[in-house]
Amino acid sequence: MKKYNLIKQTILAVFLVFTSCDDILDESPDNRTEIDSLEKISELLVNAYPQAIYASFLEPLTDNADDKSLSATQTQLNDFMYEWSDFFVDENDTPTNYWNEAYEAISQANQALASLDELGFTDVNQRGEALLCRAYAHFMLVNIFAKAYNPSTASSDLGIIYVTESETILLPEYKRSTVQEIYDSIEADLVEGLKYIGNDLNYSEPKFHFTLRAAQAFASRFYLVKGEWQKVVDYSNAVLGNGSGVADIRDYRNDYRGAGLSYSAISLRFSSAIEPANLLLAGGPSIYAREHFLLRFQLSGDLAAELFFRGNAAGLEWSEQVFGQDLFLNVPKYDEYFKITNQAAGVGEAFVQVPILTTDETMFNRAEAYVMLGEFQLAADDLNTLLSVKSQRYSNAAVLSLNDITTNFGVDSNTYTPFYQIPVAALPFINVILRTKRSVFYNEGLRWFDIKRHDIIVEHERDITPRVSETLVLPKGDNRRALQIPTEAQSRGILPNPR
Repeated sequence: MKKYNLIKQTILAVFLVFTSCDDILDESPDNRTEIDSLEKISELLVNAYPQAIYASFLEPLTDNADDKSLSATQTQLNDFMYEWSDFFVDENDTPTNYWNEAYEAISQANQALASLDELGFTDVNQRGEALLCRAYAHFMLVNIFAKAYNPSTASSDLGIIYVTESETILLPEYKRSTVQEIYDSIEADLVEGLKYIGNDLNYSEPKFHFTLRAAQAFASRFYLVKGEWQKVVDYSNAVLGNGSGVADIRDYRNDYRGAGLSYSAISLRFSSAIEPANLLLAGGPSIYAREHFLLRFQLSGDLAAELFFRGNAAGLEWSEQVFGQDLFLNVPKYDEYFKITNQAAGVGEAFVQVPILTTDETMFNRAEAYVMLGEFQLAADDLNTLLSVKSQRYSNAAVLSLNDITTNFGVDSNTYTPFYQIPVAALPFINVILRTKRSVFYNEGLRWFDIKRHDIIVEHERDITPRVSETLVLPKGDNRRALQIPTEAQSRGILPNPR
Protein backbone atom coordinates (compact mmCIF):
# COMPACT_ATOMS: atom_id res chain seq x y z
CA MET A 1 0.00 0.00 0.00
CA LYS A 2 1.19 3.50 -0.76
CA LYS A 3 1.81 5.04 2.65
CA TYR A 4 5.37 6.25 2.01
CA ASN A 5 6.19 5.17 5.55
CA LEU A 6 9.79 4.02 5.66
CA ILE A 7 9.44 2.53 9.14
CA LYS A 8 6.68 0.20 8.01
CA GLN A 9 8.62 -0.67 4.86
CA THR A 10 11.72 -1.53 6.92
CA ILE A 11 9.74 -3.76 9.27
CA LEU A 12 8.14 -5.54 6.33
CA ALA A 13 11.51 -6.05 4.66
CA VAL A 14 13.00 -7.55 7.82
CA PHE A 15 9.97 -9.79 8.18
CA LEU A 16 10.41 -11.10 4.64
CA VAL A 17 14.10 -11.85 5.23
CA PHE A 18 13.69 -13.75 8.49
CA THR A 19 10.45 -15.59 7.74
CA SER A 20 10.78 -18.97 6.05
CA CYS A 21 9.39 -19.48 2.56
CA ASP A 22 7.18 -22.31 3.81
CA ASP A 23 5.57 -20.06 6.43
CA ILE A 24 4.86 -17.38 3.83
CA LEU A 25 3.37 -19.82 1.36
CA ASP A 26 1.06 -21.24 4.02
CA GLU A 27 -1.08 -18.10 4.11
CA SER A 28 -2.18 -15.13 2.00
CA PRO A 29 0.73 -12.88 1.01
CA ASP A 30 -0.60 -9.93 3.03
CA ASN A 31 -3.04 -11.69 5.38
CA ARG A 32 -6.01 -9.84 3.90
CA THR A 33 -9.44 -11.36 3.77
CA GLU A 34 -10.11 -12.84 0.35
CA ILE A 35 -12.29 -10.42 -1.61
CA ASP A 36 -14.76 -12.67 -3.36
CA SER A 37 -18.09 -10.82 -3.31
CA LEU A 38 -19.67 -7.44 -3.92
CA GLU A 39 -20.39 -7.18 -0.21
CA LYS A 40 -16.70 -7.48 0.63
CA ILE A 41 -15.82 -4.94 -2.05
CA SER A 42 -18.33 -2.56 -0.48
CA GLU A 43 -16.61 -3.07 2.87
CA LEU A 44 -13.26 -2.32 1.23
CA LEU A 45 -14.62 0.94 -0.17
CA VAL A 46 -15.43 2.22 3.31
CA ASN A 47 -11.71 3.00 3.56
CA ALA A 48 -11.43 4.49 0.05
CA TYR A 49 -11.92 8.00 1.45
CA PRO A 50 -8.97 9.85 3.05
CA GLN A 51 -9.14 9.15 6.77
CA ALA A 52 -7.84 12.59 7.64
CA ILE A 53 -8.91 16.22 7.79
CA TYR A 54 -7.28 19.14 6.00
CA ALA A 55 -8.67 22.29 7.65
CA SER A 56 -6.09 21.97 10.43
CA PHE A 57 -3.23 22.76 8.05
CA LEU A 58 -5.00 24.64 5.23
CA GLU A 59 -6.91 27.23 7.25
CA PRO A 60 -3.82 28.88 8.81
CA LEU A 61 -2.47 29.41 5.28
CA THR A 62 -5.39 31.69 4.45
CA ASP A 63 -6.66 35.17 5.27
CA ASN A 64 -9.02 33.41 7.69
CA ALA A 65 -6.18 33.24 10.23
CA ASP A 66 -4.77 36.04 12.36
CA ASP A 67 -2.39 36.35 15.30
CA LYS A 68 -4.55 36.36 18.41
CA SER A 69 -1.76 37.06 20.90
CA LEU A 70 1.66 35.95 22.09
CA SER A 71 -0.14 34.42 25.06
CA ALA A 72 -2.35 32.16 22.92
CA THR A 73 -1.61 28.47 22.49
CA GLN A 74 1.06 27.91 19.86
CA THR A 75 1.76 24.62 18.09
CA GLN A 76 4.46 23.86 15.57
CA LEU A 77 1.96 22.95 12.85
CA ASN A 78 -0.14 26.10 13.32
CA ASP A 79 3.00 28.24 13.43
CA PHE A 80 4.63 26.76 10.30
CA MET A 81 1.45 26.92 8.25
CA TYR A 82 0.80 30.55 9.22
CA GLU A 83 4.26 31.41 7.84
CA TRP A 84 3.77 29.20 4.74
CA SER A 85 6.78 27.14 5.82
CA ASP A 86 7.39 23.52 4.85
CA PHE A 87 6.25 21.12 7.57
CA PHE A 88 7.23 17.47 7.46
CA VAL A 89 6.13 15.93 10.76
CA ASP A 90 3.96 12.86 10.16
CA GLU A 91 1.23 13.22 12.76
CA ASN A 92 -2.55 13.49 12.62
CA ASP A 93 -3.82 16.79 11.17
CA THR A 94 -0.63 17.46 9.16
CA PRO A 95 0.02 17.69 5.40
CA THR A 96 2.12 14.52 5.47
CA ASN A 97 -0.66 12.63 7.21
CA TYR A 98 -3.17 13.77 4.59
CA TRP A 99 -0.81 12.71 1.79
CA ASN A 100 -0.41 9.27 3.36
CA GLU A 101 -4.10 8.77 4.03
CA ALA A 102 -5.12 9.97 0.57
CA TYR A 103 -2.80 7.45 -1.08
CA GLU A 104 -4.05 4.78 1.30
CA ALA A 105 -7.59 5.59 0.12
CA ILE A 106 -6.42 5.35 -3.49
CA SER A 107 -4.90 1.95 -2.74
CA GLN A 108 -8.25 0.74 -1.38
CA ALA A 109 -10.08 2.06 -4.44
CA ASN A 110 -7.61 0.37 -6.79
CA GLN A 111 -7.94 -2.94 -4.95
CA ALA A 112 -11.71 -2.69 -5.24
CA LEU A 113 -11.44 -2.09 -8.98
CA ALA A 114 -9.02 -4.99 -9.39
CA SER A 115 -11.35 -7.29 -7.45
CA LEU A 116 -14.33 -6.20 -9.54
CA ASP A 117 -12.38 -7.08 -12.69
CA GLU A 118 -11.38 -10.46 -11.27
CA LEU A 119 -14.97 -11.27 -10.33
CA GLY A 120 -16.34 -10.05 -13.66
CA PHE A 121 -18.51 -7.24 -12.26
CA THR A 122 -18.72 -4.28 -14.62
CA ASP A 123 -21.94 -2.26 -14.47
CA VAL A 124 -22.23 -2.07 -10.68
CA ASN A 125 -22.43 0.76 -8.17
CA GLN A 126 -19.17 -0.30 -6.50
CA ARG A 127 -17.23 0.40 -9.68
CA GLY A 128 -18.62 3.91 -9.83
CA GLU A 129 -17.81 4.54 -6.17
CA ALA A 130 -14.25 3.22 -6.52
CA LEU A 131 -13.55 5.40 -9.55
CA LEU A 132 -14.99 8.46 -7.85
CA CYS A 133 -12.99 7.79 -4.69
CA ARG A 134 -9.80 7.49 -6.73
CA ALA A 135 -10.62 10.71 -8.60
CA TYR A 136 -11.46 12.63 -5.41
CA ALA A 137 -8.31 11.65 -3.50
CA HIS A 138 -6.08 12.55 -6.44
CA PHE A 139 -7.99 15.82 -6.91
CA MET A 140 -7.38 16.83 -3.32
CA LEU A 141 -3.71 15.87 -3.53
CA VAL A 142 -3.04 17.83 -6.71
CA ASN A 143 -4.83 20.88 -5.33
CA ILE A 144 -2.80 20.77 -2.12
CA PHE A 145 0.64 19.64 -3.32
CA ALA A 146 0.84 21.15 -6.81
CA LYS A 147 0.34 24.52 -8.47
CA ALA A 148 -3.14 25.76 -9.28
CA TYR A 149 -4.56 24.50 -12.54
CA ASN A 150 -3.63 26.72 -15.47
CA PRO A 151 -4.11 25.26 -18.97
CA SER A 152 -1.24 27.34 -20.35
CA THR A 153 1.30 25.85 -17.91
CA ALA A 154 -0.37 22.62 -16.73
CA SER A 155 1.53 20.49 -19.26
CA SER A 156 4.82 21.45 -17.63
CA ASP A 157 3.82 22.06 -13.99
CA LEU A 158 4.71 19.21 -11.63
CA GLY A 159 1.63 17.34 -10.47
CA ILE A 160 1.52 14.35 -8.14
CA ILE A 161 1.54 10.58 -8.77
CA TYR A 162 -1.63 9.14 -10.28
CA VAL A 163 -1.86 5.54 -9.15
CA THR A 164 -4.25 3.29 -11.05
CA GLU A 165 -3.14 -0.20 -10.04
CA SER A 166 -3.05 -2.09 -6.79
CA GLU A 167 0.57 -2.48 -5.67
CA THR A 168 2.09 -5.93 -5.97
CA ILE A 169 5.76 -5.16 -5.24
CA LEU A 170 7.41 -3.93 -2.07
CA LEU A 171 9.07 -0.71 -3.22
CA PRO A 172 7.62 0.41 -6.56
CA GLU A 173 9.14 3.38 -8.36
CA TYR A 174 7.02 6.43 -9.02
CA LYS A 175 7.46 9.75 -10.73
CA ARG A 176 5.30 12.86 -10.76
CA SER A 177 2.95 13.40 -13.68
CA THR A 178 2.18 16.89 -14.92
CA VAL A 179 -0.79 18.82 -13.58
CA GLN A 180 -2.48 18.41 -16.96
CA GLU A 181 -1.99 14.64 -16.92
CA ILE A 182 -3.41 14.46 -13.40
CA TYR A 183 -6.48 16.50 -14.32
CA ASP A 184 -7.04 14.40 -17.44
CA SER A 185 -6.91 11.23 -15.33
CA ILE A 186 -9.22 12.68 -12.69
CA GLU A 187 -11.74 13.69 -15.33
CA ALA A 188 -11.62 10.26 -16.95
CA ASP A 189 -12.33 8.55 -13.61
CA LEU A 190 -14.99 11.12 -12.71
CA VAL A 191 -16.90 10.77 -15.98
CA GLU A 192 -16.62 6.98 -15.96
CA GLY A 193 -17.62 6.76 -12.30
CA LEU A 194 -20.74 8.80 -12.90
CA LYS A 195 -21.93 6.15 -15.36
CA TYR A 196 -22.19 3.51 -12.64
CA ILE A 197 -22.95 5.37 -9.46
CA GLY A 198 -26.38 4.60 -8.07
CA ASN A 199 -28.72 6.33 -5.71
CA ASP A 200 -28.91 6.56 -1.93
CA LEU A 201 -30.82 3.29 -1.64
CA ASN A 202 -27.64 1.31 -2.32
CA TYR A 203 -26.15 2.31 1.04
CA SER A 204 -27.15 1.80 4.65
CA GLU A 205 -25.26 5.02 5.51
CA PRO A 206 -25.45 6.95 2.21
CA LYS A 207 -23.71 10.14 3.34
CA PHE A 208 -20.47 8.27 3.95
CA HIS A 209 -20.35 7.15 0.31
CA PHE A 210 -20.45 8.72 -3.13
CA THR A 211 -24.12 8.87 -3.98
CA LEU A 212 -25.18 10.36 -7.29
CA ARG A 213 -25.74 13.83 -5.79
CA ALA A 214 -22.38 13.76 -4.01
CA ALA A 215 -20.69 12.74 -7.26
CA GLN A 216 -22.40 15.57 -9.12
CA ALA A 217 -21.30 18.03 -6.41
CA PHE A 218 -17.72 16.81 -6.86
CA ALA A 219 -18.06 17.34 -10.61
CA SER A 220 -19.31 20.89 -9.95
CA ARG A 221 -16.16 21.61 -7.92
CA PHE A 222 -13.87 19.96 -10.46
CA TYR A 223 -15.15 21.95 -13.41
CA LEU A 224 -15.11 25.18 -11.38
CA VAL A 225 -11.35 24.73 -11.00
CA LYS A 226 -11.04 24.06 -14.74
CA GLY A 227 -13.20 27.06 -15.64
CA GLU A 228 -15.75 25.07 -17.64
CA TRP A 229 -18.72 27.15 -16.60
CA GLN A 230 -21.62 25.43 -18.32
CA LYS A 231 -20.58 22.09 -16.87
CA VAL A 232 -20.48 23.69 -13.41
CA VAL A 233 -24.04 24.91 -13.91
CA ASP A 234 -25.25 21.60 -15.32
CA TYR A 235 -23.83 19.48 -12.51
CA SER A 236 -24.91 21.98 -9.88
CA ASN A 237 -28.44 21.96 -11.28
CA ALA A 238 -28.44 18.17 -11.02
CA VAL A 239 -27.72 18.54 -7.31
CA LEU A 240 -29.84 21.58 -6.51
CA GLY A 241 -32.52 21.67 -9.18
CA ASN A 242 -32.83 24.48 -11.72
CA GLY A 243 -34.37 26.91 -9.27
CA SER A 244 -32.89 28.51 -6.18
CA GLY A 245 -34.83 26.73 -3.46
CA VAL A 246 -33.54 26.53 0.10
CA ALA A 247 -34.69 23.04 1.04
CA ASP A 248 -31.24 21.47 1.21
CA ILE A 249 -29.10 24.52 2.04
CA ARG A 250 -27.64 24.75 5.55
CA ASP A 251 -30.24 26.81 7.40
CA TYR A 252 -28.45 28.57 10.23
CA ARG A 253 -31.35 30.97 10.76
CA ASN A 254 -33.96 28.32 11.55
CA ASP A 255 -32.27 24.97 12.21
CA TYR A 256 -29.33 26.21 14.28
CA ARG A 257 -29.73 29.60 15.89
CA GLY A 258 -33.50 29.68 15.51
CA ALA A 259 -33.76 26.25 17.10
CA GLY A 260 -31.74 27.46 20.09
CA LEU A 261 -29.07 24.78 19.70
CA SER A 262 -26.26 24.73 22.23
CA TYR A 263 -22.60 24.93 21.25
CA SER A 264 -22.18 21.15 21.38
CA ALA A 265 -25.47 20.56 19.52
CA ILE A 266 -24.37 22.93 16.74
CA SER A 267 -21.03 21.14 16.43
CA LEU A 268 -22.74 17.77 16.30
CA ARG A 269 -25.39 18.75 13.74
CA PHE A 270 -22.90 20.56 11.51
CA SER A 271 -21.08 17.34 10.59
CA SER A 272 -23.94 14.89 10.97
CA ALA A 273 -25.84 12.82 8.45
CA ILE A 274 -29.14 14.45 9.47
CA GLU A 275 -28.02 17.83 8.08
CA PRO A 276 -29.56 18.09 4.58
CA ALA A 277 -26.69 20.24 3.29
CA ASN A 278 -24.12 17.50 3.90
CA LEU A 279 -23.72 15.35 0.79
CA LEU A 280 -20.55 13.47 1.71
CA LEU A 281 -18.99 12.96 5.14
CA ALA A 282 -15.54 11.71 6.03
CA GLY A 283 -12.95 12.10 8.73
CA GLY A 284 -10.29 10.38 10.74
CA PRO A 285 -8.05 10.54 13.80
CA SER A 286 -7.72 14.18 14.84
CA ILE A 287 -7.44 16.43 17.87
CA TYR A 288 -8.59 19.49 15.94
CA ALA A 289 -11.97 19.60 17.66
CA ARG A 290 -10.31 20.10 21.03
CA GLU A 291 -7.64 22.59 19.97
CA HIS A 292 -8.81 24.79 17.06
CA PHE A 293 -10.32 27.46 19.32
CA LEU A 294 -7.14 27.58 21.43
CA LEU A 295 -4.64 28.08 18.62
CA ARG A 296 -2.71 31.33 18.33
CA PHE A 297 -3.16 31.75 14.59
CA GLN A 298 -6.91 31.48 14.27
CA LEU A 299 -9.88 33.78 14.82
CA SER A 300 -8.77 37.04 16.43
CA GLY A 301 -11.19 39.76 17.53
CA ASP A 302 -10.35 41.89 14.49
CA LEU A 303 -10.83 38.97 12.11
CA ALA A 304 -14.11 37.97 13.78
CA ALA A 305 -15.36 41.52 13.24
CA GLU A 306 -14.37 41.38 9.56
CA LEU A 307 -15.90 37.98 8.90
CA PHE A 308 -18.93 38.02 11.20
CA PHE A 309 -19.60 40.87 13.64
CA ARG A 310 -19.95 43.62 11.02
CA GLY A 311 -22.66 41.71 9.21
CA ASN A 312 -22.85 40.18 5.76
CA ALA A 313 -23.28 41.40 2.21
CA ALA A 314 -26.99 42.02 2.79
CA GLY A 315 -26.16 44.29 5.74
CA LEU A 316 -27.66 41.81 8.19
CA GLU A 317 -26.37 39.95 11.22
CA TRP A 318 -25.07 36.48 10.46
CA SER A 319 -27.07 33.61 11.91
CA GLU A 320 -23.82 31.66 12.09
CA GLN A 321 -22.72 32.27 15.68
CA VAL A 322 -19.29 33.05 17.08
CA PHE A 323 -18.70 31.66 20.57
CA GLY A 324 -16.05 32.40 23.18
CA GLN A 325 -14.21 35.58 24.08
CA ASP A 326 -10.80 37.12 23.51
CA LEU A 327 -8.35 34.26 22.83
CA PHE A 328 -11.07 31.65 22.37
CA LEU A 329 -13.33 33.07 19.67
CA ASN A 330 -14.56 30.29 17.38
CA VAL A 331 -17.40 28.95 15.27
CA PRO A 332 -18.57 25.45 16.32
CA LYS A 333 -18.04 23.01 13.47
CA TYR A 334 -16.06 20.15 15.02
CA ASP A 335 -17.31 17.43 17.34
CA GLU A 336 -14.87 14.89 18.72
CA TYR A 337 -15.58 11.20 19.00
CA PHE A 338 -13.17 9.44 21.32
CA LYS A 339 -12.65 5.81 20.41
CA ILE A 340 -11.46 3.62 23.30
CA THR A 341 -8.70 1.28 22.11
CA ASN A 342 -7.84 -0.21 25.51
CA GLN A 343 -10.72 -0.38 27.94
CA ALA A 344 -8.58 -1.50 30.86
CA ALA A 345 -6.02 1.26 30.43
CA GLY A 346 -8.66 3.83 29.51
CA VAL A 347 -6.78 4.99 26.44
CA GLY A 348 -7.94 5.60 22.91
CA GLU A 349 -7.85 7.98 19.96
CA ALA A 350 -9.77 11.13 19.09
CA PHE A 351 -11.71 11.20 15.81
CA VAL A 352 -13.35 14.04 13.90
CA GLN A 353 -16.01 13.79 11.21
CA VAL A 354 -16.40 16.57 8.63
CA PRO A 355 -18.55 17.34 5.58
CA ILE A 356 -16.36 17.28 2.47
CA LEU A 357 -19.08 18.01 -0.12
CA THR A 358 -22.17 20.14 0.55
CA THR A 359 -25.08 21.76 -1.24
CA ASP A 360 -23.88 25.16 0.00
CA GLU A 361 -20.59 24.84 -1.84
CA THR A 362 -22.42 23.63 -4.93
CA MET A 363 -24.64 26.72 -4.95
CA PHE A 364 -21.61 28.99 -4.55
CA ASN A 365 -20.00 27.16 -7.47
CA ARG A 366 -23.09 27.73 -9.60
CA ALA A 367 -23.28 31.41 -8.67
CA GLU A 368 -19.67 31.95 -9.70
CA ALA A 369 -20.23 30.06 -12.96
CA TYR A 370 -23.34 32.14 -13.69
CA VAL A 371 -21.24 35.29 -13.31
CA MET A 372 -18.67 34.04 -15.79
CA LEU A 373 -21.49 33.18 -18.21
CA GLY A 374 -22.84 36.73 -17.90
CA GLU A 375 -25.98 35.58 -16.05
CA PHE A 376 -25.69 38.18 -13.30
CA GLN A 377 -29.30 37.99 -12.11
CA LEU A 378 -29.13 34.21 -11.71
CA ALA A 379 -25.91 34.61 -9.73
CA ALA A 380 -27.56 37.23 -7.50
CA ASP A 381 -30.54 34.89 -7.00
CA ASP A 382 -28.25 32.14 -5.71
CA LEU A 383 -26.41 34.55 -3.43
CA ASN A 384 -29.67 35.85 -2.00
CA THR A 385 -30.87 32.29 -1.46
CA LEU A 386 -27.76 31.51 0.55
CA LEU A 387 -28.02 34.71 2.58
CA SER A 388 -31.72 34.14 3.28
CA VAL A 389 -30.99 31.13 5.51
CA LYS A 390 -27.78 32.52 7.01
CA SER A 391 -28.98 35.97 8.09
CA GLN A 392 -31.05 37.17 11.01
CA ARG A 393 -34.23 39.08 10.13
CA TYR A 394 -33.88 38.41 6.42
CA SER A 395 -36.75 39.81 4.32
CA ASN A 396 -37.47 40.96 0.80
CA ALA A 397 -36.09 44.35 1.78
CA ALA A 398 -32.65 42.76 2.28
CA VAL A 399 -32.44 41.25 -1.19
CA LEU A 400 -29.27 42.28 -3.01
CA SER A 401 -30.06 43.81 -6.38
CA LEU A 402 -27.69 43.93 -9.33
CA ASN A 403 -27.22 47.63 -8.63
CA ASP A 404 -26.41 46.94 -4.96
CA ILE A 405 -23.69 44.52 -5.94
CA THR A 406 -22.22 46.69 -8.67
CA THR A 407 -22.23 49.80 -6.46
CA ASN A 408 -20.99 48.31 -3.19
CA PHE A 409 -18.62 45.52 -4.13
CA GLY A 410 -16.35 46.94 -6.77
CA VAL A 411 -12.79 45.70 -6.51
CA ASP A 412 -9.43 46.32 -8.13
CA SER A 413 -8.86 44.18 -11.21
CA ASN A 414 -5.63 42.82 -9.69
CA THR A 415 -7.39 41.33 -6.67
CA TYR A 416 -8.59 38.21 -8.47
CA THR A 417 -6.28 36.94 -11.20
CA PRO A 418 -7.14 33.36 -12.18
CA PHE A 419 -5.87 31.86 -15.43
CA TYR A 420 -8.90 33.28 -17.24
CA GLN A 421 -9.93 36.91 -17.68
CA ILE A 422 -12.75 38.18 -15.46
CA PRO A 423 -14.77 40.87 -17.28
CA VAL A 424 -14.80 44.23 -15.49
CA ALA A 425 -18.59 44.08 -15.10
CA ALA A 426 -18.27 40.67 -13.43
CA LEU A 427 -15.70 41.67 -10.79
CA PRO A 428 -18.16 43.00 -8.16
CA PHE A 429 -20.17 39.78 -8.42
CA ILE A 430 -17.11 37.56 -8.07
CA ASN A 431 -16.00 39.69 -5.12
CA VAL A 432 -19.26 39.48 -3.18
CA ILE A 433 -19.60 35.74 -3.84
CA LEU A 434 -16.08 34.95 -2.65
CA ARG A 435 -16.35 37.26 0.36
CA THR A 436 -19.59 35.63 1.43
CA LYS A 437 -18.19 32.17 0.80
CA ARG A 438 -15.15 33.03 2.93
CA SER A 439 -17.35 33.61 5.99
CA VAL A 440 -19.72 30.71 5.37
CA PHE A 441 -16.88 28.19 5.09
CA TYR A 442 -14.71 29.69 7.80
CA ASN A 443 -12.37 27.10 9.36
CA GLU A 444 -13.24 24.36 6.87
CA GLY A 445 -10.15 24.75 4.66
CA LEU A 446 -12.01 25.59 1.45
CA ARG A 447 -10.84 29.21 1.46
CA TRP A 448 -7.33 28.02 0.53
CA PHE A 449 -8.58 26.56 -2.74
CA ASP A 450 -10.24 29.87 -3.69
CA ILE A 451 -7.01 31.70 -2.82
CA LYS A 452 -5.09 29.35 -5.12
CA ARG A 453 -7.63 29.52 -7.97
CA HIS A 454 -7.74 33.31 -7.96
CA ASP A 455 -4.11 33.82 -6.93
CA ILE A 456 -5.19 36.08 -4.07
CA ILE A 457 -2.47 37.86 -2.07
CA VAL A 458 -2.49 36.88 1.61
CA GLU A 459 -1.05 39.03 4.39
CA HIS A 460 -0.46 37.81 7.93
CA GLU A 461 0.38 39.98 10.91
CA ARG A 462 2.61 38.34 13.49
CA ASP A 463 3.57 39.72 16.91
CA ILE A 464 7.28 39.53 17.72
CA THR A 465 6.93 41.28 21.09
CA PRO A 466 3.84 42.80 22.73
CA ARG A 467 4.67 46.08 20.97
CA VAL A 468 6.42 44.96 17.79
CA SER A 469 4.86 43.06 14.90
CA GLU A 470 5.79 42.08 11.36
CA THR A 471 3.79 41.59 8.19
CA LEU A 472 4.20 38.34 6.29
CA VAL A 473 3.10 38.29 2.65
CA LEU A 474 2.26 35.47 0.28
CA PRO A 475 2.54 37.18 -3.14
CA LYS A 476 0.79 36.14 -6.31
CA GLY A 477 2.46 33.20 -8.04
CA ASP A 478 4.49 32.26 -4.98
CA ASN A 479 5.77 28.67 -5.07
CA ARG A 480 4.66 28.14 -1.47
CA ARG A 481 1.07 27.96 -2.71
CA ALA A 482 1.91 24.33 -3.49
CA LEU A 483 2.66 22.56 -0.21
CA GLN A 484 5.92 20.68 -0.18
CA ILE A 485 6.01 16.98 -1.02
CA PRO A 486 6.56 14.96 2.19
CA THR A 487 10.17 14.01 2.90
CA GLU A 488 9.30 10.30 2.92
CA ALA A 489 8.08 10.60 -0.66
CA GLN A 490 11.12 12.65 -1.64
CA SER A 491 13.37 9.91 -0.24
CA ARG A 492 11.72 7.57 -2.74
CA GLY A 493 12.94 9.74 -5.60
CA ILE A 494 9.82 11.88 -6.00
CA LEU A 495 10.83 15.41 -6.98
CA PRO A 496 10.13 18.17 -4.44
CA ASN A 497 8.24 21.34 -5.31
CA PRO A 498 10.42 24.33 -6.23
CA ARG A 499 11.03 26.85 -3.48
